[in-house]
Amino acid sequence: MELTDLLITHFRLDDKQKAGFLRLGVKTIRDLLYYFPSRYGDISDIKLIRDVAIGETVTLYGKITKLSTRKSFTTRRPMGEAILDDGSGLMPIVWFNQAYMAKMVHEGQSVKLTGKVTERKGGGSYLANPELEKEKAMPIDVHDTLFKKEDGEHPDIFAYPVYPETRGITSRFIFHVIQKIFKSGILEKLQDYLPETLLKKYSLPSLKSALIYIHTPHDKDHAEAARKRFAFEEVFFIQIKRHQDKLAFAKQHAYQISVDKNDIADFMGRFPFTATDAQQNAIDTILENIARPSPMARLLEGDVGSGKTAVAATAAYSIIKNRPFNQATQKMQTFGSLQVAYMAPTEILATQLFENFITYFRHTGINIGLITGSGCRKFPSKVASAKDNWTAISRTQLLKWVAAGEIPILIGTHALIQKSVKFKHLALVIIDEQHRFGTNQRAKLARKEGFAPHLLSMTATPIPRTLALTVYGDLDLTLLDQMPHGRKPVITEIIAPDKRKNAYEEIKKELANGRQLYVICPRINEPDPDQELALNVKSVTAEAERLHKEVFPDKAIDMLHSKMTKEKKEEVMMEFARGDVDILVATSVVEVGVNVPNATLIIIEGAERFGLAQLHQLRGRVIRSNHQAYCYLFADAKSQKTVDRLKALKTAKNGFELAELDLALRGAGELGGAKQWGITDLGMEAIKNLKMVEAARTEAQKIIAEDPSLSKFPLLEKTILARHFELHFE
Repeated sequence: MELTDLLITHFRLDDKQKAGFLRLGVKTIRDLLYYFPSRYGDISDIKLIRDVAIGETVTLYGKITKLSTRKSFTTRRPMGEAILDDGSGLMPIVWFNQAYMAKMVHEGQSVKLTGKVTERKGGGSYLANPELEKEKAMPIDVHDTLFKKEDGEHPDIFAYPVYPETRGITSRFIFHVIQKIFKSGILEKLQDYLPETLLKKYSLPSLKSALIYIHTPHDKDHAEAARKRFAFEEVFFIQIKRHQDKLAFAKQHAYQISVDKNDIADFMGRFPFTATDAQQNAIDTILENIARPSPMARLLEGDVGSGKTAVAATAAYSIIKNRPFNQATQKMQTFGSLQVAYMAPTEILATQLFENFITYFRHTGINIGLITGSGCRKFPSKVASAKDNWTAISRTQLLKWVAAGEIPILIGTHALIQKSVKFKHLALVIIDEQHRFGTNQRAKLARKEGFAPHLLSMTATPIPRTLALTVYGDLDLTLLDQMPHGRKPVITEIIAPDKRKNAYEEIKKELANGRQLYVICPRINEPDPDQELALNVKSVTAEAERLHKEVFPDKAIDMLHSKMTKEKKEEVMMEFARGDVDILVATSVVEVGVNVPNATLIIIEGAERFGLAQLHQLRGRVIRSNHQAYCYLFADAKSQKTVDRLKALKTAKNGFELAELDLALRGAGELGGAKQWGITDLGMEAIKNLKMVEAARTEAQKIIAEDPSLSKFPLLEKTILARHFELHFE
């Protein structure tokens, strides 16, 4: 048996099990060993029916009876039903749209069911769509250990590992297969890829011990030690790779930008506002960076509306005022200018940035281009009658001018990183909403020329410091922690269900003054009526109809959600921006950064379901003018913890503070968009530990400073390159 072997080579798997493992991303024995438990369940997690409460997700043991299938009265969709009897009480079971579940067991069979206890409309409760696991026999006492010793197959463990399941693969089956792998003796041959000095310094278990501890912990300390080791190594690996990238990037040659401070001051003096101290400090830092011969790599993080675009425009201006370097003569040219590429994640944002840059650069007379999937534009127009405006041009013509260096600033979407886009003197790359692009995507743009362009990444997503240190370890960090002068703080109110009417009356007054409203809902469509109480969340489609009929009958209302085509979404957003739509009902798909200054009101339905950082970002969509803005959090907060969390939105000074609080209260795995960072749940838990992140960062810096290529650590290098924790043998 080798760790690279396929599971099906050594285990008799049926077709459902093979398909199930593939869905879990598990193909080899190695994959399975690194398929870690999501949690550990003490047998006390298993409840008696008489002790359950509505709203809980519980595991119940019992005998299943009264199995039946029928069609829903309202939707006519098939559903399965049953009754579970555990001796302490009876629990109705309902499988919506899964009638087949009632056919997987027989009358009187012992089963384990895990699901949510849901309230019925007419009273009582039922278990909604529970996961089902057949048992050979009903345990005499459900508070005995879950894993009985059978022929010495199972070790004594203090708690049972609970693995993420899928159809055809249960947590218990995963446990059995892993135990068989352990019994094969394969772990005895493993080599550890972490340096022994690190294991000793931070009291981390060896690779062999950690794998045993995480799957079969004999006590709580074993489980915690294993999770600590794998969490540390994940952050450590990321830090190693980031510092390698940073060192390699710094060794490249960049255009050394000459900065005329008086000229910069004159450019900023044309802004329709006075720069904040935070903006000025960010600009000073950037100008200092780009005056060096090595390329800048900087992340600018600031709340929505904090003025990142103005900072980016100033950086771009300093670039285009410099002449290109002539490789043939080894001297600066006396004509032409360096170029700037500005990449945004959506066409709406790219178009908006194009319009903004026209206002910033109109007085310079330079050419500004826009390239998106929908077409290309150029400012200024060559048509005499439209000289002060942009004109649509062909993609071929725009690319020809860019390649010739005649377009100093090119703004666009992913279209910028296509092979057909070639710059002559690219000196600065600006990436908006950095987290929407992968590292490889920005590398394609930032490193595609002979001279490495300076890199300025920007994000309005509040990121906890530990996450920023990990994910953006190759970038220097600058914070914009001030809002523009004259910008009023958003008045934020938490609205209980019985106070909705009062809130609507206040909103009507603002709408009567010509303002506009966002309404954010967690769902797009209504659930099946049979599931409505189980889900109990507002949907965009139903809420838009209700608001039109019952609350705002005289207002123009439209919808925006992810199932709409790109063209339709852009059409709706443009209509909202023009003021043709008074109320926009949407999911959180409303693009960050879209500038609608007249939209000063936002309702967030089911606010308790969102993280603080995400709520703050949603709220930021109404901080686009000096008009007073209002945010109404429509919440059904049933616990004091939820109330306290929402109240933090009223007291926190900025998004950075909220991101840290969200991390502490909800955990890294629940941070808004956590999956986008490319870190496992275990690694995200490590992000909560600042000492661990700083230790991993320090050790990575030390190793890369002494041995950039990891020549002294070949196993570590091979593991990091593999990107999935390679295991190696003696």
